[in-house]
Amino acid sequence: MKYTPEQIINDPFLNKGTAFTQAERNQYGLNGLLPPAVQTLDQQVKQAYAQLTTKPTDLAKRQFLMTLFNENHVLFYKLFSEHINEFMPIVYDPTIADTIENYSALFVNPQNATYLSIDDPDHIESALKHSANGRDIRLLVVSDAEGILGIGDWGTQGVDISVGKLMVYTAAAGIDPSQVLPVVLDVGTNNEALLNDDLYLGNRHKRVYGPKYRSFVDQFVTTAEKLFPNLYLHFEDFGRSNAADILNEYKDQITTFNDDIQGTGIIVLAGLLGAMNISKQKLTDQVYLSFGAGTAGAGLVGTI
Repeated sequence: MKYTPEQIINDPFLNKGTAFTQAERNQYGLNGLLPPAVQTLDQQVKQAYAQLTTKPTDLAKRQFLMTLFNENHVLFYKLFSEHINEFMPIVYDPTIADTIENYSALFVNPQNATYLSIDDPDHIESALKHSANGRDIRLLVVSDAEGILGIGDWGTQGVDISVGKLMVYTAAAGIDPSQVLPVVLDVGTNNEALLNDDLYLGNRHKRVYGPKYRSFVDQFVTTAEKLFPNLYLHFEDFGRSNAADILNEYKDQITTFNDDIQGTGIIVLAGLLGAMNISKQKLTDQVYLSFGAGTAGAGLVGTI
């Protein structure tokens, strides 16, 4: 596919900013569209980090990093990977909770995410195709945003959790960002503050449950599996009433994972096994209490 110079500069998967070499500028018609100096990626990282340190709050730092992400994926992930311990609480939990709660008010860019509405199921396939834009999608993180972190139901604003989780996949595990896709299933919200907010960008009705909801989820899963045959499907922050049922329905059919049920359980089990190695005790000799029966609590009990 041949891209215009403007498409190259404005596509975060293609744009390298001032790191385009002179040969690349000649080849792609970028002369005069960038400052004449050619920077190395390391110089760009140093420059971007210096700018980030001037931001007064973690929220402001995250907004700066998301702007960088929207413009230049290579630079964003190089910077993130070099400061992963420092940036993790900014890019993801807990700062991401602030951006989710204020997502509609702060909205600037969809960040390569796909927004699927239960009120418009006929466009599931076309939306996923257009979002992928010919990319070989191997990993998809999807949320219906009913049980976001510890802050509850945030409707379509929960898309940020899918975006943020995939950033962690790339920075921490080296997953190719061109092969991932964040998705939100907007089935409404029971958050009255959102329903009464003129700026809210999601569906303005109560959250849908029951057969219509399950049919919508099934249509999404079937379509995603058809379009992306090498897909690993990650469910994130679904509510207690749906999370386990959805996982149980698909876990023996496709390559899938529920982070809140299985991921939480795996991490806690790993911690317990580590503690047993130190104490020289047996796991079977311990007594455990799970406080609460939410999605994560159920996952812990089921894993242990």
